[in-house]
Amino acid sequence: MVDQLIRATAADGGIRVVGVITTKLTEVARQRHNLSYVATAALGRTLSAGLLLASSMKQPQGRVNIRVRGDGPLGGILVDAGMDGTARGYVDNPAVELPPNAQGKLDVGGAVGRNGYVYVVRDMGYGYPYSSTVELVSGEIGDDLTHYLVSSEQTPSALILGVFVGADGVEAAGGLLLQILPRAAEDSEIVDLIESRLAALTGFTPLLRANKTLPQIFDELVGDLGLEILPETQMVQFSCPCSFDRMLGALKMLGEDELQDMIETDDGAEAICHFCNEVYRTNSEQLAQLIVDLREDRKEARS
Repeated sequence: MVDQLIRATAADGGIRVVGVITTKLTEVARQRHNLSYVATAALGRTLSAGLLLASSMKQPQGRVNIRVRGDGPLGGILVDAGMDGTARGYVDNPAVELPPNAQGKLDVGGAVGRNGYVYVVRDMGYGYPYSSTVELVSGEIGDDLTHYLVSSEQTPSALILGVFVGADGVEAAGGLLLQILPRAAEDSEIVDLIESRLAALTGFTPLLRANKTLPQIFDELVGDLGLEILPETQMVQFSCPCSFDRMLGALKMLGEDELQDMIETDDGAEAICHFCNEVYRTNSEQLAQLIVDLREDRKEARS
């Protein structure tokens, strides 16, 4: 199945459901950052979560940043995801590997750590970004961001995330966000029904590996509650806006002395984008041109 995001409602708009498939997206991240199995699972879950959280934004330029900082060997995770369906991210220590946990699954919680924080910044595309911080619950990402939604946004929510990594790479990845909005939250029967159905799920990737589509998954959860799948299917992808010109702009900000030192010491410069691991190289002539540009900028500022 292609990577995609689908939105739906149920119970006369009282339930919001969003599903995303990020198999290829997560595989691109794995390859770009040379991720271990457990690092792939941790970053893949967070990439899916970022897209799910961004899906409720109103402006096309709206974006969500998720930073996970635990006390485990993986270090930090940083993901940037947008309403436009693009996402990028990285982990501090991509080579970390751990034995499977007691359930025989990739030990994401052990890699991330149980003590630490989740920081979420929502840039709505206008005004000041909204930020919130909550403590880690388990380090498993889904539990931690569900805790964020309930405590910071005060919306009863369930966030189910999964990544299945095989010997040849990512075989299935994605997630599901289900939220009970105020108009349905007071109906205890609906709440109990949803909770029981979510509890019966063994995970998200087993559904994908069983060739279940997002509409089929939605139907199994809330099909008898007036499910309405919104017509737009949004494609999602790993995408980073970094470029050679942006790299030159960043180097220019270092100033003339630093640029001259790069020319004399290294005969050029190399920069690596943390988000996508793209490597940009510039030579002495290009650095010298930046120095010329800086001098011209100063002359224009004085005139």
